[in-house]
Amino acid sequence: MLRDGSYAAWFKTPLGEGTGIAHVADGKIWGRDSIMSYSGSCETNGDHFTAIVTLKRHSAGHATVFGADDLTLRLEGTCPDKIATYTGTADQVPGVVLQGTLILSQQQPGTPEAGGPIPPLDPGRLPKLPKRSR
Repeated sequence: MLRDGSYAAWFKTPLGEGTGIAHVADGKIWGRDSIMSYSGSCETNGDHFTAIVTLKRHSAGHATVFGADDLTLRLEGTCPDKIATYTGTADQVPGVVLQGTLILSQQQPGTPEAGGPIPPLDPGRLPKLPKRSR
């Protein structure tokens, strides 16, 4: 099942490939990469999901993986655990198929607390630099 959370996104078409970040929550999906922002809706049914996502260019740069800007994507995929795979097409570029992978980001455990107070700085204990001749 496509869970609510943040995902690392990888995608490709015959024209190119890219990476980005996608977020899923409460039936919505949104994210961005280096040149495009995404927003839309998604529905899940067990391990299967569908999404309709609007893409808009936010920065000048290289061509998109579809070779066009301002797109509407229709995605279908499966997510049996923490990794989803999907295929999609853009309404504006018929015949070009997008393949992609979403990897759910895991929260890293916090940094452990230090075991005691920080000792005061003693400059006399710092290493000495070698003397340079002039």
